[in-house]
Amino acid sequence: MIEALQKDDALLADIHSTAADDPRLHLWWLGQSGFLCQQGGARLLLDPYLSDSLTEKYAATDKPHVRMTERCLAPEQLPSVRLVTASHLHTDHLDAATLVPLARAQGGITLVLPHPILEEARARLGDAPIELVGLGAGESCELQGWRLTGVPAMHDDLKTDEQGRHHYLGFLIQRAGFCFYHSGDTRWYPDLANWLLDPACDVMLLPINGHKPERRVAGNMDGTEAAVLARSCHARLVVPCHYDMFTFNTESPDEFITACGHLAQPHRILRGGEKLSLERHSTAVSV
Repeated sequence: MIEALQKDDALLADIHSTAADDPRLHLWWLGQSGFLCQQGGARLLLDPYLSDSLTEKYAATDKPHVRMTERCLAPEQLPSVRLVTASHLHTDHLDAATLVPLARAQGGITLVLPHPILEEARARLGDAPIELVGLGAGESCELQGWRLTGVPAMHDDLKTDEQGRHHYLGFLIQRAGFCFYHSGDTRWYPDLANWLLDPACDVMLLPINGHKPERRVAGNMDGTEAAVLARSCHARLVVPCHYDMFTFNTESPDEFITACGHLAQPHRILRGGEKLSLERHSTAVSV
């Protein structure tokens, strides 16, 4: 089991120590595609998976989800988080075992997710105090000081409903002069960079576990593709994610690191619970 850099009380102390009037953007990697974001005292939680629900669900099957990295925090421990995203329906991005206890501990949360999955998400989450806000590609919403814009994601395909609305999204997020991109699960597709050129992203959070049909899992970018996307979009920094969670669906970050080096693309590798802090329109520093 890979140890988190920070977990439980240590991670909570780090979160609480970040001053509400700090103008920097802070990101903590919570594992898989989950990130806690904070700027100016406001918090946003991206695609959290903070349970063992998939390990338990698939324990007796031919596709066991054996956890690689220890959980860094229980969802009910997260402090003052009222805005959350779920980029698509897969449980490592929309996890009832994470979202329900989180919502109850917070006294209610708002969950932003693609329009076509609203009905299934409500059924999965039951009567938990969660307000669902649908978002589409090119649509924006402003909630709690965060502006979120939907970007189409191609998780093997650009799946849409009968109204042409995307089942898989990434999120272009803006606040206080910062712009960053959380891709959700996506492969490279020809128009993706066009969604992300203006404004240029301070940081891009991209999956690197690749496309492995022999494992019967929907695909993502590999490390080289993530590095190339960041470089082509003039991202100031790129951070890889969606690896080191399950043994059957992971990848070493070595290819990503090598590709970023060849492209002179600034990048950062995080460990579980680690914080990244960014100055506005500057290089990133870790604290």
